[in-house]
Amino acid sequence: MSVQAMHEENRLASGAINLPELVFTALATLAPLTLVAAVMPLHFLVGGAAVPGGYLIAAGVMALFAVGLNTVVKYLRSSGAFYTIISRGLGKVTGTVAAMLAVLAYNALQISTYGVIGTYAASSLAQWFGISLPWWAYALVSLMIVGALGYRGITASAKILGVVLVLEVLALIVLAIVVLTAPASGDVPVEIYAPALVLRPETLAMFALVFGAFMGFESTSIYSEEVRGGTRTVRRATYIVVAFIGVFYSLMALVVVTAYGADGITGAAESDLEGLVVKLYAGLTHPAVYEIVNLLLILSAFAALLALHNASNRYVYTLGRERILPRVFGRTHPRTYSPWVAGMLQSALGLIVVVVCAFGNVDPYTVLLLVGSALGFLAIIVLWSLCSLASAVYLCRAHPEEGLWRTLIAPGAAWLALTFIAILVIVNFDLFTGGDPTVNIIVWVLAGCAVIGGLWRGLYLRSRRPDIYQSMAATTEISVIP
Repeated sequence: MSVQAMHEENRLASGAINLPELVFTALATLAPLTLVAAVMPLHFLVGGAAVPGGYLIAAGVMALFAVGLNTVVKYLRSSGAFYTIISRGLGKVTGTVAAMLAVLAYNALQISTYGVIGTYAASSLAQWFGISLPWWAYALVSLMIVGALGYRGITASAKILGVVLVLEVLALIVLAIVVLTAPASGDVPVEIYAPALVLRPETLAMFALVFGAFMGFESTSIYSEEVRGGTRTVRRATYIVVAFIGVFYSLMALVVVTAYGADGITGAAESDLEGLVVKLYAGLTHPAVYEIVNLLLILSAFAALLALHNASNRYVYTLGRERILPRVFGRTHPRTYSPWVAGMLQSALGLIVVVVCAFGNVDPYTVLLLVGSALGFLAIIVLWSLCSLASAVYLCRAHPEEGLWRTLIAPGAAWLALTFIAILVIVNFDLFTGGDPTVNIIVWVLAGCAVIGGLWRGLYLRSRRPDIYQSMAATTEISVIP
């Protein structure tokens, strides 16, 4: 069977999700409530009052990246977004390396989130109902539910993600209203957006963390084969997601700075990193709101699990469809068109990791989460940089009619900025791993294995299976721009 015929037989569900559902799915990957409550405090620890402005600068860079990405998506429509773009721009061997890094990144982020949901659920249910179960019991239940929803197809997942995301945002808006309508210091410190504060040399390490808030925004392009309205929907969703992340997270950071004061935010983060945001709910809102937020933290982690499960499935599916991985992973369900074989693989990997962590008494938060999130962001930031460069190369070569801004200036500027951020991430890598040497070794070994494995596979296909190599990333180019 030809690659094109196999593609038609095992296709994804065309027109399954609309613009709002695509936006919700991408934003759910970022778990807004979890990020603000559990991740943003670390940003304050490093960047202090400069964090709100840092989000806006990061949004500007990602908007430049989105210009090139969205222009390429007009011509290359594929569920293997990074893999396809980098293959067409920088060569197929580089594309296979990118593919393996993408598979590793999304799986690492998804599997590590089982540690988050297990920890939150075990703590909350023990407090509410006196139920005493280990974290991994809740992780395994979540794994089964996520696997079942992934099997049913993207439509069911998108609806659930939309509901959870709206609830998360509403909870954060409640906190913003409470703090900003009656700031403790008497004023909202808008002066913290001054470039002289945000761009100080001593706050540069902050950007290594702040860009992590955008991890997953590019998942809009992963669903380009399944959206209603074609690539036009993908382009609109991408810009909406970038704008929302930049503006909303900047606003929430301003809320937290307002609550503690511009001069006190760093000290507050140092004294109570984990409770920096959550205790604002406890102290400034009704007790019922505080309990609802604790419940929403569990749902937020679940939504991220489901969104990341669907994203990682589609990468594995694409690589199976193009026979970079075994062909069986390129199969879809005949009724729901979900990549169910790839989904089973992802669930199996999650099961193995959770079981190993349970028997090895591995801490789900300080080890599993740190390894997964550090590994995921390291790979994603490298992929962002490569994708920006590949976008510029591909567009300048194949579609110069798009104009200098879309083909060279925007993606080129994004490449320079994201390469600089990647260097910051590597130099300040202990911020992601807590400085644990074991965690550092695990992350770098796994990342190295992905790079070597992708390089080997690409070179092998080029020399031994030229039929497969020639068809790689070649079946996704479209001649009609929606």
